[in-house]
Amino acid sequence: MKHQYIKQLFLFATFAFLLAMLPISKAVAAGLAPPQIPIEKASGKIKEKLKNKEFAKDFIKVNNFVSEVISPYTDFDKIASLVVGKYWRKATADEKENFKREFKKLLVRTYSRAFYDFDQWSIRFLPLNMENAVKKVKNKETVIVKTEILQPGKPPFSLNYRMWKVNGDWKVYDMMIEGISLVKNYRTSIGARIKQPGASLATVTEYLAKKNSDALASKGTNDDLS
Repeated sequence: MKHQYIKQLFLFATFAFLLAMLPISKAVAAGLAPPQIPIEKASGKIKEKLKNKEFAKDFIKVNNFVSEVISPYTDFDKIASLVVGKYWRKATADEKENFKREFKKLLVRTYSRAFYDFDQWSIRFLPLNMENAVKKVKNKETVIVKTEILQPGKPPFSLNYRMWKVNGDWKVYDMMIEGISLVKNYRTSIGARIKQPGASLATVTEYLAKKNSDALASKGTNDDLS
């Protein structure tokens, strides 16, 4: 039950992340700190796409659309390295690239699947004082953007984004739902698989590739690593 609840929260969180990137007015944007704006911003065509019910029924199109939308705002390279953890240093360049490709597909499927599962919500940004919130980690600026997700008739829950500045742009590299880290959650699952006898990052990537292929064939209904 707890695992299913956490999975549901992550699905909702990714849905919130995606739809929070819809266009906003200049007045609203002016009231947000720079790291908050990428979470709230996207092109006008996104909003129109989401209104198209026929489009929303086509999972493959939605999946491709989601990949296009979230890529500029998400540092998949950093997420992949954090998820693999200590095993990342021992991996070859090809193993890293193959894993990043399949793990990105997994995350994109998770975002896409959320279209089907949640509605009637809003996101509230908590105050962000850049002077106090921004930290330096290995010569890069990092920050945690704190938000709350509001749903009618339900208590709000916290959804925080870990972000860092890459070539002048703020990008998400982790999300925390009620204190539970997306990166740590996947690191536990993937680490457990790598530790199995005869396993390696390459065999885990092969497993992910099959999961991705099967899930896309079944419209993304299987999004975990079990």
